[in-house]
Amino acid sequence: MVYFRSLIVSALVASTVAFAPKAAQPMNTKLFLKEGEVAPDFELLDQNGKSVKRSAIKKPLVVYFYPADASSGCTVQATEFNNEIQDIRKTFGADVVGISGQDVESKQKFAQDLGLSFSILADEGDEVRKAFNVPKAAFGLFPGRVTYVLDKAGECVKVYDNLGDAKSHIAKAKDALESLPAPPSKGGNPFASLFSK
Repeated sequence: MVYFRSLIVSALVASTVAFAPKAAQPMNTKLFLKEGEVAPDFELLDQNGKSVKRSAIKKPLVVYFYPADASSGCTVQATEFNNEIQDIRKTFGADVVGISGQDVESKQKFAQDLGLSFSILADEGDEVRKAFNVPKAAFGLFPGRVTYVLDKAGECVKVYDNLGDAKSHIAKAKDALESLPAPPSKGGNPFASLFSK
C-alpha cells in the first residue's frame, strides 16, 4: 500500500511538472558593450540639428543613456554634467553626449530649459540604445540609465549602470576619465612624455 501511494504521488508530481507553464525566461540585463570593447559607431542629431558621429570624435567621450528629457532624474543628471562640462573638457580633453529616444524638438526644449553646453542626441526608434544593448530598468518598464566612458579610440573603459542615482554618473565618469592618459598640453613639447620616465 505504501508503495502504491508513493507511485501515485510520483505520477501526480511528474504530470504537474510536465503540464505546468514554463517560467518566463529572466530578462537579459547583460550589457552588450563591455570594458575593453570598441563602442558601436553611431550618427545622431543633437538639440541644434547638428549631426554627431561617434567615430569622428577623436578624444575621450562620455556617452550616457538616459530615460527621457525633462524627467526629474534626467534633469538632475544633465544639470550635473553641464556643471562639470568645462572641467571635463579642460582637465581630461574629453566631451560628453547624452542620448535618449525623444526627437530633436524635445532635445532642443530640454537643452534650452537647462542651458546645456554639450550635445544631447535624439535616438528616435532607440537604434543606438539597441546597438549598445542598454538594458531596460525597473523590471523592463523604463529605458535604462547607463554611462559609458570611451577612450579616444572608442574603446570602453567604464560602464556604469544605475537608474536611481542619476547624479552619481558624473563622479563615476570623471573617475574613469582620470584613469586615461592625460591629454597633451597646448603649446607644450609633444615629445616631453617620451623623456619623462
